[in-house]
Amino acid sequence: MTVTYTARVANARFGGFYKLLLLWRGSIYKLLYKEFLVFFIMYSALSITYRFLLTEDRRRCFEKVSLYCNNYANLIPVSFVLGFYVTLVVNRWWNQYLCMPIPDRLMCAISATVHGSDERGRMYRRTLMRYCSMSGLLILRSVSTAAFKRFPTIDHVVEAGFMTRHERKKFENLHSSYNKYWVPCVWFCSLAAQARSEGRIRDDHAYKMLIQELNTFRGNCSMLFHYDWISVPLVYTQVVTIAVYSYFLSCIIGRQFLDPSQGYSGHELDLYVPVFTLLQFFFYAGWLKVAEQLINPFGEDDDDFETNFLIDRNFQVSMLAVDEMYGDVPLLVKDRYWNDSDPHPPYTAATLFQKHQPSFQGSTFDMALAKEDMQFQPLSDIEEMNEETYNHPFPLFNRLLPGVGPSPLSSSAALTTPFLAPGSRMTLLRRSTSSASRSSGSLYQESPQDPTQAET
Repeated sequence: MTVTYTARVANARFGGFYKLLLLWRGSIYKLLYKEFLVFFIMYSALSITYRFLLTEDRRRCFEKVSLYCNNYANLIPVSFVLGFYVTLVVNRWWNQYLCMPIPDRLMCAISATVHGSDERGRMYRRTLMRYCSMSGLLILRSVSTAAFKRFPTIDHVVEAGFMTRHERKKFENLHSSYNKYWVPCVWFCSLAAQARSEGRIRDDHAYKMLIQELNTFRGNCSMLFHYDWISVPLVYTQVVTIAVYSYFLSCIIGRQFLDPSQGYSGHELDLYVPVFTLLQFFFYAGWLKVAEQLINPFGEDDDDFETNFLIDRNFQVSMLAVDEMYGDVPLLVKDRYWNDSDPHPPYTAATLFQKHQPSFQGSTFDMALAKEDMQFQPLSDIEEMNEETYNHPFPLFNRLLPGVGPSPLSSSAALTTPFLAPGSRMTLLRRSTSSASRSSGSLYQESPQDPTQAET
């Protein structure tokens, strides 16, 4: 059911997406052509009525109604409501796929922790894995119409080999009004505890890891059930649907080509076919159709999830991993590059050009600096620069800057001393060695001497 076109767009090239427009299965044309034909027929019927069936007075009245609909149809926020709605539906669609019960991690955990090459050890591993597959099947047939049509009753589950007749009796004897997809997971826990007591699972850490993987698998099944139960609020879906269809109902009237002789603004041409109105319907109604198809991906549409394929794949792969592949590993031998500290796997002729491309070293690898900028500076000079740079002459700035102490300058000196920019060079600063009132490590900016003080 999934329409895969990844190989067609593997490389970006001229007209790369044009070929996708010719596909029919899963296309917007297949989803929308019926609504598109209905819209065009309704528009054409109203246009014929206006042109050939109405009297002159009624035509003038219709023209006023058409102008009114055309002026006020844009008040309907179609783009706004559609954008938020489709974004919500697409995110929900992908999150549902992430919750699909895939047993790959669990089958590796079972194969690694449940030991024993004898018949009983094999039975433990296969039964544990079958319980997982049974739980996944029970939840998928609860949410997917395709899976339910394949397994409509528990008898079909038994005949397919996911459940034994004895297990069916125990399953049906559990009286509960709620969905019982979780029952095989409880059987899994009990059987894993029995395997631990027999020493098939050798330590508690392995047993804990196995139960954690089962809980992850069971959590995905639970999330699928809740996604099926808690839908997108109905009012939101209704608002979006009403907004789109009411907008185009008004367009059927408001987008009519009126008599050019009446001099209406924007109606100088009579083109009969509203090309851009049809394109607008194609885009907006197609946008709504995208949400309609993705809101429940467990149906039988072209782009819905292939649940039956996943059921087959998960059951076959998981049984293969825990049974036939258990303990069956290739010989432990030296690899081809055993004595080569710098191995270079070969390239084919089609990929040889990639070999000569330099490897990426980092975005700053080719960055160049001036020679004077690469010289280390004494730490004392850097600290003094920071002290003068971040001690603003205004107390408010000192409070806003974190980690900055009080300014060594007095309030009167702060008003007369210019602010030092962060880019000031060390040549503008010098140490004060002659004044006893300043500390020996303080820095200040050179300023011209006051002539009145020089005379005194």
